[in-house]
Amino acid sequence: MIKKIFAAIVSLCTFSSNYALASTVNQQAESKLTRTDICKNNYRELFGGEALTNTGNDPEFMIILQKYIFGEIFTVGELDIKTREMITVTSLAVQQTLPQLKAHINAALNVGVTPIELRETIYQLAPFIGFPKTLNALSVLNEVFKERGIKTPLKSTATIKEEERFEKGLTIQNPLYGDEIKQAMKGLPDDMGTDVAKFLTEVCFGDFYTREGLDIKTRELLFIAALVTTGNTVTLKSHIKGNLKAGNSKEIITATIIQCLPYVGFPNTLASLKILKEVLVDEQKN
Repeated sequence: MIKKIFAAIVSLCTFSSNYALASTVNQQAESKLTRTDICKNNYRELFGGEALTNTGNDPEFMIILQKYIFGEIFTVGELDIKTREMITVTSLAVQQTLPQLKAHINAALNVGVTPIELRETIYQLAPFIGFPKTLNALSVLNEVFKERGIKTPLKSTATIKEEERFEKGLTIQNPLYGDEIKQAMKGLPDDMGTDVAKFLTEVCFGDFYTREGLDIKTRELLFIAALVTTGNTVTLKSHIKGNLKAGNSKEIITATIIQCLPYVGFPNTLASLKILKEVLVDEQKN
């Protein structure tokens, strides 16, 4: 019996040693990947094809683009590939770059983003970019669904009744943002600012944030991408604070802003990162 136990221990130690060695070898192999290797791997996973094919009318430009986005940007921070694609879909929908949006909706589905998660990603943009642009993005989304045999309409994810919109919305809004909008809207003629503040609570937080399909942390993170894309640094500052309260780390927020970089350019991204630094300095003081 003792010999059997001893043999089992030796076998377990050998397995653990081999497993640790294999893990180390894999990590070392991954660390040796060039940006070209990383680009090709990510592109294949996202689009099911090959990157850097040196074909088309502008092969040099596409090589720069693909290596930069999929070989470099995708390595910054600890965002998983699904989150990166939802961030990208958000930015492209905000910009109304519909051909690219269609490609990345397909890519998002390829890496496991569900149809409902994608629908909610688009739906919640309405309070930020307006309903017409949101409808344009939904048209592209539904086109992809049709091509892939995904039946629409998808199941309803609404959770509240008509009379609950303000109350339920305020329950979400208040812990993240307090009454800052209500205070900011004070003093408008005929107190119409009160109506605006109420609409924000009912529509943004009541109609959209209460829906199933995305949790509050994810919704807030995607709004960071939307605001980086629009360049609205005033609202971005508020939503960075809201993100921290919602449970998103400063590292995740930073990586989200950088994920937008190839889609919005350096000026918007650098301005957003400066705002993030300001917020983090203020948080440390408090």
